[in-house]
Amino acid sequence: MSSPPPCFCLPFLLLLLTFIESGNGPAVASGKGLAGEGGKTSIVFSTVGRSRYEFDIFSLPVPSSSQSSSGDFAELLLSDGLSVNYNGFFPTDPSSLLSLLPVSGQVTPSSADDGNNPLEALVYVSERNGSSNIYLNVYRSAAGGRSNRRSALDVPTGLNLPLLRPKGEARFSQRDRPSVYGEHLIYVSTHEAPGVPRKSWAAVYSTHIPSGETKRLTPPGVADFSPAVSPSGDWTTVASSGYRGYTGETRDLQTHIAVFRTRDGSERTVVVDHGGWPCWADDSTLYFHRLSDDGWWSIFKATAIGGGSPVAVDRVTPPGLHAFTPACGNGFLAMATRRPSSEFRHIELLDLASGVFVDVTRRVSPDAHHFNPFVSPDFARIGYHRCRGGATALLLENIQSPDSEISLFRLDGFFPSFSPDGGRIAYAGLPGLYVMNADGSGKREVFSGNAFATAWDWKRKGVIYTSHGPDFANESTEVDVISIAVGEDELGSPSPSIKKLTAGAQNNAFPSPSPDGKWVVFRSGRSGHKNLYIMDAVEGEAKELRQLTSGPWTDTMCSWSPDGEWIAFASDRDNPGGGSFSIFFVHPDGTGLRKVVQSGHGGRANHPYFSPDARRIVFTSDYAGVSAEIISTPNQFQPYGEIFVANVDGSEIRRLTHNAYEDGTPSWGPTFMKPADVGEHLPENYRCKFDDQRWLRSQARHTEEVTCLKSP
Repeated sequence: MSSPPPCFCLPFLLLLLTFIESGNGPAVASGKGLAGEGGKTSIVFSTVGRSRYEFDIFSLPVPSSSQSSSGDFAELLLSDGLSVNYNGFFPTDPSSLLSLLPVSGQVTPSSADDGNNPLEALVYVSERNGSSNIYLNVYRSAAGGRSNRRSALDVPTGLNLPLLRPKGEARFSQRDRPSVYGEHLIYVSTHEAPGVPRKSWAAVYSTHIPSGETKRLTPPGVADFSPAVSPSGDWTTVASSGYRGYTGETRDLQTHIAVFRTRDGSERTVVVDHGGWPCWADDSTLYFHRLSDDGWWSIFKATAIGGGSPVAVDRVTPPGLHAFTPACGNGFLAMATRRPSSEFRHIELLDLASGVFVDVTRRVSPDAHHFNPFVSPDFARIGYHRCRGGATALLLENIQSPDSEISLFRLDGFFPSFSPDGGRIAYAGLPGLYVMNADGSGKREVFSGNAFATAWDWKRKGVIYTSHGPDFANESTEVDVISIAVGEDELGSPSPSIKKLTAGAQNNAFPSPSPDGKWVVFRSGRSGHKNLYIMDAVEGEAKELRQLTSGPWTDTMCSWSPDGEWIAFASDRDNPGGGSFSIFFVHPDGTGLRKVVQSGHGGRANHPYFSPDARRIVFTSDYAGVSAEIISTPNQFQPYGEIFVANVDGSEIRRLTHNAYEDGTPSWGPTFMKPADVGEHLPENYRCKFDDQRWLRSQARHTEEVTCLKSP
């Protein structure tokens, strides 16, 4: 049996306002110690595309098929432009919801009934203050909502408050896809570990809003995503992977649709074998998406839910376009689509009676991606999230750490590494290699070519090792290890000096120097397989070279321990070429080979990096499966990556990040970085520069080609 979930408590108004206005998260509770004996430390890691998202929630009026001019619409900004805001929900009765909160005295029933500008509300997910939480925004509607583009925050009586005050480990979890029914908030959280590798931590919870009392609705050992509450409130439906573990999917999770009682999770029944992101038309009718046999993501309808009769399933959207993440309206469906003629994900409506599609977002912002629509209770407005743009992004984003001895940061870059004193960070821009101070100041490019996997020399100050050449390449690709001398003191030192250390040019990468400054371990494909080699740190392989590991597999991503005893690396030697990687240790003399971390059968554990005291490692892994439906997010090449730490014997694995992104390439530094965000100014063309799921486009091309070949 799993332990009872921690209580989610609502704070008092004063604490809420202090929390919001300060821009700082609450004090982090000390968990089990992760820091070395030398004091507090820092971990920096990368996330694919995340620093470019800048999501906010917007809404548009529901159009009719006769409205063809973009002038008929005014987009309303509903969230407040702080951090990343997404997956909204319009509660039915904002006044009743407010009455459950300590702030209810600020909004009286008379002020709520304001004639032309009634009170409205939005419940949504936000990733501000270094963590994920569910927020409530209460505002007055814009009269008419069609004449001018405006922000709901410009309307009087605006409130923007967190709905949950989680405690314990729950403070560091991901929370997602909220719904409100009566006095309860229904949502996903990832705070409870199932205790099984490659099993998602996502489960559905219900929190009583006035008291904060929380109960888990998902059975122990089961993973549930994307909950939706029926119109009566009696039933909740989810996309569920059941008791099945994660098997590495990057497109379709192969979930089923389950239904259970909202009050306690009882009477759970699987009603559809394959489907996701369900919504209710009524208490016996569901719509959902799934990948069809012809290769198109499509919307389906399931009827006779809970009626005792067999559930009938019918396809609603035709082949020729991708359609997903449906939201149910009155006689229509809102959905996100990707058409072969467009590079962007847009929101469209499907009139269920006529079968006619009506554009929503393409009229207003044709060159932006729009995600996960939701419908207002009166069926008059469609909500969604998209990138808002902006003058700044985050170079370093502070993430709430489950241990007060470690500061945790997401970097707008890849393959970071700390200088030995912790004062500087090198990282790859793909292309380019950059160096900056650990507080984010003094950033400069020191190499313009394509570089990755950075590491600082322990003895020669200001010397960085990296690899130059194509990334994700085969064994024979020309990639070389180089050293770059960037100066030992100020970042404004003379131009960097670059030296090539390998000569084979056969995918030499992931260099890591020994702490005595004499050697560099690296990965090379010179034997026809990617194995580990050690060469002279100053003169390279021309002076001395020896092979450390050998075999018909891939050994890669190596890291030399600060005490010199071990070299950690990732390897697929258990199943060469099968895509599964585990973390191994070996002594520099080639003895003592042992497996340290394995993420279940067929799992991935990559990019190991030692703590400054050499007693732990940080790594990225699919150990916790995925935390959300993949199709509902922007492109993530490996949507299962989270950051973990473990002892060097593989014990006490602990999860540090909770999100639906691909986190990877972590580095562990010897100093404690101030837990605060660091912004950066980006050129206009870098804002909102991220991809939709890349395979949607290729999948559409493939299905069109197949259809063409089959045509007479």
